[in-house]
Amino acid sequence: MNTPPLPPPSPLGPERADGSPVRIGALVPLTRPGWVEAGRHLLAGLELAVREVNGSGGIAGRPLELVVRDTAADPRKAATAVDELAALGVAALAGEYHSVVARAAAARADALGLPFLCSSAVLDALTERPTRWVARLAPAQSHGWRIYADFLLAAGHSRIAVAAEPSVYWASGAAILRDHLAPRGGAVIDLDMRALSPAAVCEELLGHRATALLLLVGHPEPAVPIVKAVRRDRRLAEIMIGAPAGQPEFAEWAELLGDEGAAIPFLRYLPERFGPLGARVETALRERLAEAPSFVAFEGYDTIAVLAGLLRTHGTDRARTSGAWPDIAVEGTRGLIRLSRPPGIGVWQWAWAPVQVVDRDPAEPGRFRILAQSSGSSGSAGGPVALH
Repeated sequence: MNTPPLPPPSPLGPERADGSPVRIGALVPLTRPGWVEAGRHLLAGLELAVREVNGSGGIAGRPLELVVRDTAADPRKAATAVDELAALGVAALAGEYHSVVARAAAARADALGLPFLCSSAVLDALTERPTRWVARLAPAQSHGWRIYADFLLAAGHSRIAVAAEPSVYWASGAAILRDHLAPRGGAVIDLDMRALSPAAVCEELLGHRATALLLLVGHPEPAVPIVKAVRRDRRLAEIMIGAPAGQPEFAEWAELLGDEGAAIPFLRYLPERFGPLGARVETALRERLAEAPSFVAFEGYDTIAVLAGLLRTHGTDRARTSGAWPDIAVEGTRGLIRLSRPPGIGVWQWAWAPVQVVDRDPAEPGRFRILAQSSGSSGSAGGPVALH
């Protein structure tokens, strides 16, 4: 039996009844240097949910329309897109994958008084100040990366090298790891990828006696060459490679690296098992994408589910929408979504989506193995972590 994906329409009082569309602005990386594959999955989830909203009556009889803008991983381009979408009269913004880009979009949305539900970016400081206008579905970086750090310790890794490029996002991730690992006996060794070639990374790993290497770098460059260099160096046969930001999630990773891309643990935000709604949406997304959907596609779907619930209940006035973040309770593909204000987070936040540490199975690189997971929660500080 199919589970209805979204709440039924409800009257909006004085809202327009002329059948004109209710517009949602969608920020998505669709061209390089953006992570195009992530953008494609995010857009697929957004579009599927919009189609289902319209199939169940739209927003009080008005169709929901997605107005898409390509951010190309460029913060300035994203900020310009927010201005343009606001002028077009969108009721809210949705999407974005890259944290630094989402931060620029959130700043403009806050300045313009435009509700923005961020789908995928995890940077804790999504805004420089607390704001009523911005909310987020993806877990904050500090939440997910601490789970990853606990996984490293449980796996016996205490000397962890971090190959990092300059970025607020990567610097934030390295700081979270260092702060969490140091009191527990772990050491983080910084490798500046502005100065090191993949071959030099191998020498640094040997010199520092590291047992794990984390890729805090872009994909495919320089992540793929680093993996190839380390995997092909027999002296480093025992070293674990990790990618907390999720580079191995997408099919392109397996296409470029084959067997060498397996057994590289990363974070993703899915439950161990889907309920009826998640299972149905997974099937629909698989058909739409012609491949297995990533967690990013589910984030896109859930974003529209939340916004549709708000618009159907509170109307399309931007101020009313932003004031209703704490009232939302929507069954998403990965659990019940409620928004709150966790300590240290300046936006309305789902605390938390389920978190997994997974890798590609060396025996079957197209299959994922769950290595550790948190069940998530609908409003508490987080679910328990289980190590497998």
